[in-house]
Amino acid sequence: MDTAEKSDIRKLSREALRTFFTENGAQAFRGNQVYEWLWQKGAHSFEAMTNLSLEHRELLNTHFTINHIAVDQMQRSKDGTIKNAVRLHDGLIVESVLIPTDSRTTACVSSQVGCSLDCRFCATARLKRMRNLNPDEIFDQVVVIDRQSRLYFGRPLSNIVFMGMGEPVMNYPNVVKAIRMISSEEGLGMSPKRITVSTSGVPKMIRKLADEQLRCNLAVSLHSAVEETRTKIMPFNAKMPLQDLKESIMYWYDKTRSRITYEYVVWEGINDTPVDIRAFLDFCKASPCKVNLIEYNPIDDGDFRQASEQAIQAYVRALESAGVTVTVRRSRGKDIDAACGQLANKEANS
Repeated sequence: MDTAEKSDIRKLSREALRTFFTENGAQAFRGNQVYEWLWQKGAHSFEAMTNLSLEHRELLNTHFTINHIAVDQMQRSKDGTIKNAVRLHDGLIVESVLIPTDSRTTACVSSQVGCSLDCRFCATARLKRMRNLNPDEIFDQVVVIDRQSRLYFGRPLSNIVFMGMGEPVMNYPNVVKAIRMISSEEGLGMSPKRITVSTSGVPKMIRKLADEQLRCNLAVSLHSAVEETRTKIMPFNAKMPLQDLKESIMYWYDKTRSRITYEYVVWEGINDTPVDIRAFLDFCKASPCKVNLIEYNPIDDGDFRQASEQAIQAYVRALESAGVTVTVRRSRGKDIDAACGQLANKEANS
């Protein structure tokens, strides 16, 4: 059978694999074995499935393919951060990042080739959105980074953030399927509490995610609680205003009892005034939350410049005085364009 005519085996459920084997004169448990190779062991070839006979491996190879990813290029930052250029089965490229600290390693994974949204400060938003990633392509990024974590840092991957290329809630079904497989005992068995979905703020999808009861964490890239300012820097906000976002966050907390995290960059001349701080403090009252103030990583010489340390500390003092936990996050992997907002496939998909 021509490769183009073969089915992607990872689209099959465990039960469908069992049925395939019985219809081909084999015992159903062979389907269980294949499923474990695909999702627990991350096998990328049928030849690797050594507890199957040669006959059964050839049977699989006749009917199916494994559309796995491949690391096209790996870069290591002087701070230990690793950035992967990941080639998909159709030749498109996305990027994923491993971020190490003394106590943990975090995978920053992509969910789209390009992005559905139009944030003016983000390199990925300048790319044409080519397509959504499949669940297995998201899963594979995690498998690769877990192996890199064990190889280079001597410990398994501890956390996952959907903060790479793309808007994860605009690829909702596939992101949810990937999270379920990553956290399932049939897959990688990671606790969903160690997984964070980071969204630019799509109210309808935040509500849907709350109803899903995945038990993962939610982060919202807010950057301004002033309507006019947010619409200027994140134009999609015109159709998804702050009041709708606030209500969806209240709904999230009511459904999940999980404290939200706000990701927030302070820019010079954009959101660095007392008015901006007061608006943010008021927004934070919607539900229990914590705040990450993120260092800005320039993508050109344009309108966005990191605010002064004085402006950042004004936010810190105001948030702490209001009882909000706040952390100032310094960039990791900036020297290899692996920091927040810098992922852009400079060499590919052009």
